Amino acid sequence: MKVSERIRQLIEDDIRTGNLLPGDVIDEGELTRRFDVSRTPVREALLQLEAQSMLISQPRQGMVVAKMDVQQLLAIWELLVEMEGVCARLACERMSSEERDQLARVHAQAQIIVDTDDVDGWRAANHAFHDVLYVGSRNPYLRQEILRLRARTGAYLRHAFSALGRLRSSYEQHGQLLEAIMARDPQRAHQMMMQHISLAQGARGLTDFLINLPKSLLNS
Repeated sequence: MKVSERIRQLIEDDIRTGNLLPGDVIDEGELTRRFDVSRTPVREALLQLEAQSMLISQPRQGMVVAKMDVQQLLAIWELLVEMEGVCARLACERMSSEERDQLARVHAQAQIIVDTDDVDGWRAANHAFHDVLYVGSRNPYLRQEILRLRARTGAYLRHAFSALGRLRSSYEQHGQLLEAIMARDPQRAHQMMMQHISLAQGARGLTDFLINLPKSLLNS
């Protein structure tokens, strides 16, 4: 893997996990020191992320993690819901018995995280659960695109998710999705994933989501 690709993946992962938030400036000097490279591969990685609309160039600041407005956020999330649904259906059709058992273990291990209301721990557990499905779909291009959309929307969803206290309900929805996967019911798996990923879950849910979005993360 080229160094520029490694750098791109690092930045993308940092955006997805919240280590970098919308509006944060990318420190090119720190990246050159971290990877012990010249600025050329760093700039190449940043330009790739700019082309994906994950970064934008700002005068006197350099590259900055892109912010979105509400319309952009909802449009991206609408697409993500559909892609996650397709992924769940394909995974249900294609996963091996070992992968289904792995999904069950990941879900069971998250129980203590839910019981202790560990929001930070849930972020990692939630990603682990979904990634088993991404891999199980046997479509690396679908996985790649979902992860990119997740990276772009992650900061917004985390803040609203924490404010709304949806951790336990999300865990229970994982359980219902797991039941569909274990029963090898792809249509049910698709349906449960669409319900799980939906921001709205009713008009009140969408209103609460929008109210709890931090204004600092939104384009003015």
